[in-house]
This record gives sequence, C-alpha cells and structure tokens, in this order.
Amino acid sequence: MADAELVPHARNRVDASSVLGVNEEMLWPQAVKDRVKTGTDREIVQTYPYRSACPSTTWGELISGAAEEVFFAGYTNYFLWLEQPNFAATLVEKMKAGVRVRFLLGDPDAEVTRSRERVENVALSVSTRIRITLENVQKIGSHERLEVRCSAPDDAAGHIALSVFRFDRDALVTPHLARLVGHDSPLIHLRKAMDGCMFDRFADHAEELWSAAVPLAETHSS
Repeated sequence: MADAELVPHARNRVDASSVLGVNEEMLWPQAVKDRVKTGTDREIVQTYPYRSACPSTTWGELISGAAEEVFFAGYTNYFLWLEQPNFAATLVEKMKAGVRVRFLLGDPDAEVTRSRERVENVALSVSTRIRITLENVQKIGSHERLEVRCSAPDDAAGHIALSVFRFDRDALVTPHLARLVGHDSPLIHLRKAMDGCMFDRFADHAEELWSAAVPLAETHSS
C-alpha cells in the first residue's frame, strides 16, 4: 500500500498536476502550504550566494522606486558608480523629488581600512575605492538632502564587516566573508513586513553607525 503521506519531489508534483489537469494544491495541499512564507520569513525576498549575482536592474528598481530615502551604508559603495547608469543624475532627480540620500563610508585613512587592504591584496585598494566614491559624490555638489559621513574609528570594524543598503522599506544586506571582496560575498534582499524583525535589525545597525559617524566636512578638516 502506498504511503498516503508521501509527497513527491517538486518537479514530479508539477508533472503529475499537468497530466491530471488539476492544481498542485488539490493533490498535495500541505506541500504548497509549506512553501508559503510565514512569520519573519516573509521579510526575505531573495537571497544570492554572491552580491554580483543580484541583477543590477534590481538595484536600479529599488533606487528609482524609493520615495523617502536611500541609504548607502557600504564601506566603499564604489561598485554603484560602475553598475548603475547615470547614477549621479539619478540621485539628483531623487533629491529633487524630496528623497533623502545618505552615504556612510569608511575612513580611507583608518587602520581598519589599511588592514583590510592587506587582507584583500587587490590592485584597486579599499582606500582608493572610498576616495573614488567621495570624488563622485562631491561632483554632485551640495544639496540639502545629500549627506555624507565616515564611520567612527570605534565602529570601523563593524562597518567593514557588514554592508546595508536601504531603499524605504527594502534593504540589500551583504555580510562580508573572510578575505573576500564585496562582490564575492552573499547578499540578502529584505522587505519590511513587521516591527523588530530582520529588516529592522539591519536598518538599526546602519543607523547606529550613522549616529556616531563623522560628517564629511569634519573629516576633511581634521
């Protein structure tokens, strides 16, 4: 006698449903129910084994779709200027529409930065990538909705280990693995669904770094 609780693999369920002309849910309702995200899992939109596996169009859609704020809290944020067409012009348009734009960068002269450069050992160093972002941001010019800060020395290690990019109620999060550069580390796309869960935990982390960070003008004058 066949086991009534035995559930075929997903591919076989699809094939059987197609042959019988019925929905999969009619044959294996529990299997379909188990696929539906509940609780805190609802905040996980997508995961990628590498940041570079997340389509640049996803980044573009999140940036263009933000109505209140975009917050780039990566340590260098360098890749954005390479992967997003007309990135500066897009930011200017967002600010004109009332969107707050923030960049939280690492200090290019910090010891944590120099240490990471030795670990990565790549031609385009961490400090160089930060300075390229700073140069591009400065080309945008001053704007009341544009803010740039460098993370405080005591927070540098926590900043360089985790990048958080926020677009209203969406966030892209990259925990940096060992000796890997950012594009080789994993990425999680989160969307806020409730208070105090995954989205808020990472957003609060970025806000804590921001609250202690040094404004760009003060960094240059020191």
